[in-house]
Amino acid sequence: MRREAVMCAIMLLAIAIPLATAAQETAPAVAGVKFAEPALISSAGQSADVKMVGMMAKRLELKAKVEIMAKPEQLEGIKTLILVPGFSSKGLGAAGISQKDEMARVIALIDAANKKKIPILMVHIGGPARRQGQSDAFNALAAKNSKYMLVVEQGNADVFFSRLSSETKAPLELVKKIPETMPSLQKLFKYQEESMRTFISRAGIRSLGSAAI
Repeated sequence: MRREAVMCAIMLLAIAIPLATAAQETAPAVAGVKFAEPALISSAGQSADVKMVGMMAKRLELKAKVEIMAKPEQLEGIKTLILVPGFSSKGLGAAGISQKDEMARVIALIDAANKKKIPILMVHIGGPARRQGQSDAFNALAAKNSKYMLVVEQGNADVFFSRLSSETKAPLELVKKIPETMPSLQKLFKYQEESMRTFISRAGIRSLGSAAI
């Protein structure tokens, strides 16, 4: 039985090694950058993009809630604030607020997060449609206060976010398409810290040292 347990452990190690390698190859742009749960996901500009990011978080089973019109008091117990910037006049109309009102709300939310030392993750998935014009005031505000920027690269065609990243020293991760945002979010919140021992433990073997050849 002991020999069988060891053989099983060896086989699991053979699986774990390539998995660990793959995790390293797909790690976030800056090693060690990660965010804690629970997270609060809110809009900065009232675009519908925030709902899509919320759906991604749900599929990833992140402990996160979407509050499109989040207020500072809703940061209680929150470990990460995810801001999804992008202006939408339709969104503002649905919320019954002006652009000035929305800007004031976002500034208050950011100030409260900074005071509570809650890190901000900016996720921009809207591409060119959520760039320039009235969107960039919200984009710049979110980016300048973020610890990390996750951007679909079409929204950075003019290196807008690259410049802000250079100014603030916040890491910028670019992905080609919106679906690629999901694995990046997963890595940022559930970054692969699992050692081979943890992997083997999850497979049902408590200790390699308990068996001997």
